[in-house]
Amino acid sequence: MLIAANDTAAKEADFADLLQPTFRQSCVKCHGENENAKGEVNLAELQNLDDLTEDLDLLSTIIDALDSEVMPPEDEPPLAPGRRKQLVTQLRKLLRETLASRVTIPQTPIRRMNRFQYNNAVQDLFDLNVVVFPLPERMLRDHGYFEPETGAMPENLKAGSRPLGKSQMIEKRLAGVTPFPQDLRAENGFDNRGDHLTLSPLLLESFMKLSRSIVESPDFNEKNCDVWPSFFAPPPDSKESENETVVRARLQTFLRRAFRRPVEEETLDRYTEHVLAQIRAEDSFTDSMKSAAAAAIASPRFFYLYDQTESEPSDGSHQLENFDLASRLSFFLWGSIPDQLLLDVAADGRLQDPEILTAQVERMLRDKRLKRFCDSFPAQWLQLERIISSTPDPERYPQFYFAKYRASMHMMLEPLLLFETVLIEDDSILQFIDSDFSYRSDLLRAWYRDGSQGNAGSPVSVGFRRVPVTDRRQGGVITNAAVMTMTSNATRTQPITRGAWVASVILNNPPEPPPADVPPLADKPAAEETDLTLRERFAAHRERADCAGCHKQIDPLGFALENYGPAGIWRDAYENGRRVDASGKLFGKYEFKNIVEFKDALLAEKDRFARAFAAHVLAFALGREVGVEDSLALDHIVDETAKDDYRFQTMIKQVVLSESFRGRSR
Repeated sequence: MLIAANDTAAKEADFADLLQPTFRQSCVKCHGENENAKGEVNLAELQNLDDLTEDLDLLSTIIDALDSEVMPPEDEPPLAPGRRKQLVTQLRKLLRETLASRVTIPQTPIRRMNRFQYNNAVQDLFDLNVVVFPLPERMLRDHGYFEPETGAMPENLKAGSRPLGKSQMIEKRLAGVTPFPQDLRAENGFDNRGDHLTLSPLLLESFMKLSRSIVESPDFNEKNCDVWPSFFAPPPDSKESENETVVRARLQTFLRRAFRRPVEEETLDRYTEHVLAQIRAEDSFTDSMKSAAAAAIASPRFFYLYDQTESEPSDGSHQLENFDLASRLSFFLWGSIPDQLLLDVAADGRLQDPEILTAQVERMLRDKRLKRFCDSFPAQWLQLERIISSTPDPERYPQFYFAKYRASMHMMLEPLLLFETVLIEDDSILQFIDSDFSYRSDLLRAWYRDGSQGNAGSPVSVGFRRVPVTDRRQGGVITNAAVMTMTSNATRTQPITRGAWVASVILNNPPEPPPADVPPLADKPAAEETDLTLRERFAAHRERADCAGCHKQIDPLGFALENYGPAGIWRDAYENGRRVDASGKLFGKYEFKNIVEFKDALLAEKDRFARAFAAHVLAFALGREVGVEDSLALDHIVDETAKDDYRFQTMIKQVVLSESFRGRSR
């Protein structure tokens, strides 16, 4: 055992007596001094404690491999359970102590708004009661049910989805305004990642054209723009000599909101002179202010998000500047610029105060703009864009298709409505694993009952009813029909794809891509394979040594779901009559025979899921990949969330209060 955090001699002895012998006995055969060291990891190079703590990413990887029992591989002598537990405990303690002594929180890279954020920011800046441009990435359309201030979701509601048809795009918006291309979701991440949001010269030109098209739209008028009277309308009975005072005062308020911080005098002077020059050239007051507004929303100060820090020389620590913290918070929960109240709190220098920051989070969680978080995070977390292109074989699964729509459009709304309910009602995030309720349309109720077609409903909006889930084969997001369908191909399930989805989404531990020379499994079994189960056909993939490690991780996750056919309908046997085998072993210690026992195994490791989910939320909130430097923050987030029965809003508050989010580091 490690005796004390500061007892270096004891730690070195531990390394020499426990860690290094284990590496030599069980690891260096594959991860040693040879040309084929797997994963470019050479554990034979670790000669002392400093070598081990020098690379914290490697230390974290070793912990994960041991804890999940991926290593040592099956063809190597296993570690005794007590020894494995001792190793994981000591390595985790070593990681925590090392992080606490020297870590600096990574800075979120400067990044531009994606188009979802740009739409929201422009809409809020001008108080528009129409959207700026269509956003097909908004999968779940609210038809009047989303009221977070009530703390409850209705029993019955109507919802829509863009893929249901063009009718979903019929909404009030600015005519003549065309969005720039949608930003793609990062692999195992989100579309707001700073390292993915580049700005080419062509895109910069698009921002300039877009800004002009917004203010020149025939729908950008007094009727649709609530700031019109206070910003664009000419002052009543004003004299030319008074224009400068009026223009300057209006621009100061407007630019403070647009740039999310007090505007510098030089910048204010430049915008003011621009408007006055337009007026002197006999442009109308309104058109001159429109010109300034267009310049503002085409400015990097508007569409770029960046952080500054406030130094505290007394102890060498630093923290995020108040206005940047306000922006980070508003883009996290509202996908947009801060409102006036949040800016005022930032201006007072009080936003870093935990009580005040928590109060702001609670206020924002009750605001209708929270829908934007629900429009962005859950669909990307669950990778639901994949369901849109899912097309089960029409001959085998004719019930999947109805009229000119597909059942997948109903399927995708179910997990999104579950997500919104857990968030609004501040329920436990464990509902995502095994929920006792769901929202179902008539079609979905028939689908889960016996795979029949059911009533498709209206192409504009679909009625959903809150129903109890008593059959634990259903419920949660893992066994949702959308996930089961999108992780299958047209004719058969794909256990490896499903396992990779569970590893990435639920456990936040995505597997490495398969070797390029591994052939895919044929959709149609060969003549000699017709009597085999899918598990038996996949056995060949496990025979390769370079595949075995990943398969040990993902096979139990994927085959646990094998009772769900390619369209998400329950089955007990394959078409050849062989019974489905969904058994497996999770994390090397939980044996299960069916999906219910698999869920029980996940719930037995609820802190593992909570940490994985918290890492997803934190990555979305920060706009960057979460790394080992964020480990202490994640530990604290999970500990505090667990104390409050894993409530979702508690986790969000703890994410915001974390050192990673607030930019606090030593």
